[in-house]
Amino acid sequence: MRKKTIFITGAGAGIGAATARLFAEAGWQVGLFDRDFAAVTQLAREIGHDRAMAGSLDVSNTKQWHSALDGFVQWAGQLDVLLNNAGILYSGAFENTSLEDHSRTIQVNVNGVLNGCHSGFEHLKANTHGARIINLSSTSAIYGQTNLASYSASKFAVRGLTEALDNEWKSHNIRVMDIMPMFVQTAMVTNMDAGSIEKMGVHLSAEDVAKVIYKAATANRWLAPTHWPVGLTSKTLYHLSGITPDPLNKLINRWLGQH
Repeated sequence: MRKKTIFITGAGAGIGAATARLFAEAGWQVGLFDRDFAAVTQLAREIGHDRAMAGSLDVSNTKQWHSALDGFVQWAGQLDVLLNNAGILYSGAFENTSLEDHSRTIQVNVNGVLNGCHSGFEHLKANTHGARIINLSSTSAIYGQTNLASYSASKFAVRGLTEALDNEWKSHNIRVMDIMPMFVQTAMVTNMDAGSIEKMGVHLSAEDVAKVIYKAATANRWLAPTHWPVGLTSKTLYHLSGITPDPLNKLINRWLGQH
């Protein structure tokens, strides 16, 4: 029986590494890609080179994307799931964050996902069993978050791209979904300067998110939702956003953002 395959960006640590371990344990062939080549090389050694391959990838570089995807498909046979997980976060007052940091957020979190979807299209389309793209979004894509302005904007872009492509690429038998967690216990939230993390806390582990990614990857392809909130808080905020009036949403998020 043919083994399923998944290509993971940002696989060197956190959610990416946890996802790689979970899928490998389930018998998948996993591609581990990250700017930190040493980290993914070590992870591939841990998982086993019969189930994992490692490669260097800067998601903002389109040439590297094509090389990485071609190499993975040559090794694994085909591409079943593309997980756009790589991302960065800068927190604090918008005006106190350098323009370079804001631009870098968009370059990695938005352009990186766009590059992955565009570069992976031909490989995904070639999958006769139907392929999937899973993008890491966030509950910050429900309503703009104070002190996380560019990060929140980047995740809104991911959400919009996900919704558009999920409709557009159904004719190619490709599903596109996103994962929407609250704050996760990874290095990304260390020393984070935002009132929302002080009020809401960090209650999700990387493994919690990995489990939802696995559900999205294996759920009935026609019944699976486009958006996958992770945890009770995320699910509550996501569903409330569709029924509560905008002034109330604004008030709640203003309160959450206050130190």
